Amino acid sequence: MTYCLGIKVKEGLVALADTRITSGTDTTEKKKIYLQQRDNYSLFIMTSGLRSVRDKAVLYFKELIDEGTEHNKLYKAVNAFGEQVKRVAKEDKEALEQAGFRFNLHTIIGGQLKDDEEHKLFLLYPEGNWVELGNGAPYVIIGNAGHGKAILNRTLTNDSTLHTALKTGFLSFDSTRASANDVDFPIDVVLYKNNSFGMIEHRYTKKDLESISEQWAEELKAALNRIPNDWMEIAFNDDPLPNEDKT
Repeated sequence: MTYCLGIKVKEGLVALADTRITSGTDTTEKKKIYLQQRDNYSLFIMTSGLRSVRDKAVLYFKELIDEGTEHNKLYKAVNAFGEQVKRVAKEDKEALEQAGFRFNLHTIIGGQLKDDEEHKLFLLYPEGNWVELGNGAPYVIIGNAGHGKAILNRTLTNDSTLHTALKTGFLSFDSTRASANDVDFPIDVVLYKNNSFGMIEHRYTKKDLESISEQWAEELKAALNRIPNDWMEIAFNDDPLPNEDKT
């Protein structure tokens, strides 16, 4: 499993991905964010699913770019990557499924190309179709998505700053890391400011953010202790059920 998070706010984009790769009992670290950047062309690609499928699709897409294929809008680049995913499916899906593996590549693509009015964020499905993330859905997670949504749902809006988006994104990852043994440090972070056509990439280790994780745990405990108890007393003061009525 993996954890990849894309956030879109008015100010720009945040991409965050863990680096843990699990194969049976073996774990390794590998980068899960691919960047393509040049003049008026900035995009990132993050994937969740079989590593072999991911590597092949990214390589095919990179070859297109290296051979001179140009995209002036991000959705066209998303279409092009989707075509490579479908190409890999034609080549490998049947053999993979016969071997007991699912063709399950999900992809987050974000960025801005020269004719885009603003930065964009897309979720691409294994079938090659996609949805664009907008104001009503400021984030998307692929991989281990069950543990980190609560803080994102409670705090993120379209008007959140990039600083808030990154802070919330890390705490979402940290909640997932604390609850799942297949998601862990280091994490790679990509930041993009609208109309900048320049992406910033940084890797954080556990040592870098351990104090933030510990502070967050203490803040949660303190917040829990500040919640009043009076609303619970009616439940604690109820008479116990007779033994014959208990289920």
